[in-house]
Amino acid sequence: MSSKVQTNKAPAVIGPYSQAVVVGNLIFTSGQIPLNPETGVLEGENITEQTHRVCKNLEAVLSAAGGSLKSAVKTVCFLANMADFGAFNEVYAQYFTEKPTRSCVAVKDLPKGALVEVEVIAEKE
Repeated sequence: MSSKVQTNKAPAVIGPYSQAVVVGNLIFTSGQIPLNPETGVLEGENITEQTHRVCKNLEAVLSAAGGSLKSAVKTVCFLANMADFGAFNEVYAQYFTEKPTRSCVAVKDLPKGALVEVEVIAEKE
């Protein structure tokens, strides 16, 4: 049995999906882009600023589900430009200190013109 997660501390979803779903002891987040949760507007003009916002959004969703970034076991990261990989990693490492497994790929486009999107699988704490 699964349960849906919804928090106003992260951006509202912009489609027919949930912010996260909890199945047993695992939390599966939807991808987060750098939307400001209060305004719903894209936040940050570069990969560094946008990655900070994405990680803060993920913190809020995971917290609402009973987890944290420290309990992450897998991330999937999407970059609009692989040239941003180094700058993305610098910010990502500040948040994902336990070094979960990860995939990181470049994609042609992301919703709302975002430069980065990240989804997480984490354990409940």
